[in-house]
This record gives sequence, C-alpha cells and structure tokens, in this order.
Amino acid sequence: MRRPFAILAAALLVGAFAVPASAADGDEDFTIKDPRITESSGLAASRLHPGIYWTHNDSDDGPYIYAVDSRTGETVARLTLTGVGTPRDVEAISVGPGNRIYVGDIGDNLGGSWPHVWIYELPEPKTLKDQTIRATQYVVKYSDGARDAESLVVHPKTGRVYIVDKNEKGGHLYEGPAELSASGTNVFRPVAAVPDLEATDATLSPDGEHLVVRSYFGAIAYDWNGGKIKRKERLGVPFLGQGESVTYTADGTRLMYGAEGADSSVEGQDAPGGSGSSSGSGSPAAEGEDGSGDGLDGNLKTGAIAVAVACAALLGLRGLRRRK
Repeated sequence: MRRPFAILAAALLVGAFAVPASAADGDEDFTIKDPRITESSGLAASRLHPGIYWTHNDSDDGPYIYAVDSRTGETVARLTLTGVGTPRDVEAISVGPGNRIYVGDIGDNLGGSWPHVWIYELPEPKTLKDQTIRATQYVVKYSDGARDAESLVVHPKTGRVYIVDKNEKGGHLYEGPAELSASGTNVFRPVAAVPDLEATDATLSPDGEHLVVRSYFGAIAYDWNGGKIKRKERLGVPFLGQGESVTYTADGTRLMYGAEGADSSVEGQDAPGGSGSSSGSGSPAAEGEDGSGDGLDGNLKTGAIAVAVACAALLGLRGLRRRK
C-alpha cells in the first residue's frame, strides 16, 4: 500500500527518532541496483546461498522473484514462477525448512475486499541463474473476514505459515494449518494480538525463537513462545524511505531492513539480545514507564529538540515573509 504523502510528512520527525548512523553500519549493507526492482516489498535471507537475499516487486511486475547478492547489490538470478495465476499484490517472502521459498500474494489495497489471497511455494534453486520454476499455489482465507496484509513468516522448524495483518490500530498474528493444502482453502486464524504498529513485514529468527514485526518507521521484537508471542522491546529502524521489509540474516545475528524505490538501500542492525545490540534496550527508560515505546533516551531527546528548533525557524521565516 502506497502512502507517499504520509511518508514525506513524517520523514523530518522520523529523522529525530532514528538510531545513530553507526548502528546501521555493517559489512552486509547494500543497495539493490537492478532497475527492474523498483518496489522491493519483501526480503528473505537465503540459507542455501550465503550473502544472497530474495526480494520481489510489490505489484504490476509478474510472477518473478529476484536473488540479490549483498556483496555487490547485483541481481544474480530472476526466477519466473509457473503453476500460479497472475499475481495481484505480492507483499512478502520467507524461507522455510528444506530451503523452500514462500511468496505471499496477500496484499489488498482495497482494504480487505478480496474473497481470498494466495501463497506460492517453490524450492530454492541450487544454482543461481535466470530460470523458470514450478510453484505450488495455496488459496488463503481468514476466519474473521478479508483483510490487508504485508507480512508472512514460516517457522524454520515446523514449516507452519503465519501472517500478520496490516491495520493502523494494530493487527494480529494469524496461524495457518499445520500443512497447507493445494486442493482446498487454507483458513488462517488469529492467535495473538500485534498492537501498536501498522505491520509492513515480519521475520522469524533462524532458530524460531524470536519474531520481529516492522512498520514504516519502527519495529517490535517478540519472544516466539510457541506462537503465543510475548513482547520484548520496541526497536529503532534506519530511515530508508518507505520501509517495507525486514529479515534476519542467515546466522540470526542481524536484522536487515529494506524499502521500496529505485536503487533502494538495505541496512542492517544487530538483532535484539545479541552482543553490542543497538536496536533498543527494552528498558522502561527506553520505552517509557508503561513499556509503550513513548519514552525518549538521550539521543532521541536531542533529535527531537533539533527538529523542534528547525520547525520554529521555518515558522519564523514564514512569518517574516508574510510581514513583507
């Protein structure tokens, strides 16, 4: 779902709340250079090919996914999916057990009006080159009615698929059947609330113990807890534009954040709980006394003050112009 006005309006404020630039530095940061990828809306680290990240366009592209080499930013393979219909609004991608890739055609820009959405499953190829691969298409419905969603994760041990719906007031984690069926409808049911953010992507750690859900301008980390997720902390994310994607690195030590747009950047931060993590402390001082994430640490307060001064200066200049 595109919200250019809201994103531009919030950009200045977000700059004040972004983590320091040093927190986003890392050997794996890269820029997606392929001119065909202008709406990167999902990101998944390959377990089979180190340093490779799978991505796809949001819509109006076709049945394609792209393998991007983080060392160069170049596309090393474009896969064409057969055995599926015409993709409608592809929003998420995840790698499950056995190096199986799951693609979530789960977006609904009409606010939850599609009678069903789809998930595509295909094997990750052992050789990276442009090729056509047959995928399995699954029909998906929600037990409580149609909805928009942009986040899909696959548990790395059980292979169970989960979706987080997108709602300005917060959504829910939806659990799919133990095994998806290609011959019938797969009903996803809500199992946990995901409040306080409008989810644009999610990712599970490689050990299946931690979940991170992101929005345009922030993220929240959870303990997986067998699917009965427990909130740990609010995370700062690098501001890259329209923040649409997140994935754990293959070793689980970092989180890689991406955005839509031509020549879009992918930047990493230490995963929460890791040594030297700078993505958020989870303490009351960082999240506010009620854990809501409204508290400001020193860096955030400094940024907020800087924005306030800049806004005051702009308003002053406008006032002077009106007097002339």
